[in-house]
Amino acid sequence: MVQATEADAFGTALRRLQGAQKTAKGVSLYSRYLNRPLGGVFAAAAYRAGLGPNQVTLLSAGCSFAGVAGVALVRPSWALGAAVWAALFVGFALDSADGQLARLRGGGSPAGEWLDHVVDCAKITGLHSAVLISFYRFAELPHPSWLLLPLGFQLVAVLIFFGGLLTDKLRPRPDRRAAAPPPDAAPPSTLRAVALLPVDHGVFCAVFLLLGAPGLFRAGYAALFACYALFLAAFAVKWFRELSAPPPG
Repeated sequence: MVQATEADAFGTALRRLQGAQKTAKGVSLYSRYLNRPLGGVFAAAAYRAGLGPNQVTLLSAGCSFAGVAGVALVRPSWALGAAVWAALFVGFALDSADGQLARLRGGGSPAGEWLDHVVDCAKITGLHSAVLISFYRFAELPHPSWLLLPLGFQLVAVLIFFGGLLTDKLRPRPDRRAAAPPPDAAPPSTLRAVALLPVDHGVFCAVFLLLGAPGLFRAGYAALFACYALFLAAFAVKWFRELSAPPPG
């Protein structure tokens, strides 16, 4: 009977989360159909366990930085790649769960939002720093210039993260905390969701599955860097134009 009651409460929490999701606009297919739903399951479980959003954020940080440490400290192998990907995969889902849990509990706090963004920034810089360390310690690079690749990727990734975050804060809108789009809003574009896959953090995490084949890993990492650089240029133009436009009305 107790187990049935707990299962009912878990299902109730999941159903409540379905009505408190952020808009899917500007979100890749990976985040829309995999990361957010899994984050919802984690959020419902955390809610039943009595955890707060900040505790879930710290759990996300623990998983993510276990993966970061593995990349930096352990010689690359297929087993390491699977372990790193699993840690980053769970960490990314928990990163979605903390915000969903906050909405389930009636709203977040400035301190919680600050903690979430600080952890995200540390995760981005830490991952690319770990790749640089791994290249230096373990890889037989075709040329020393490959050591510049993680530095360039780190710069581009941080600029996308910070630029998007700052644009979201500066963009005028009636309600910054709205959980769902208005009823008459256009549905999110599937084509855009597919196009955003190369710069989704979940897709980036998957490249670490190639750690057992150093050449393939470098190729995949370099290809994603090229995608991030192209998207940064496009995003920068778009964001600047949005913020340069006169306010409505």
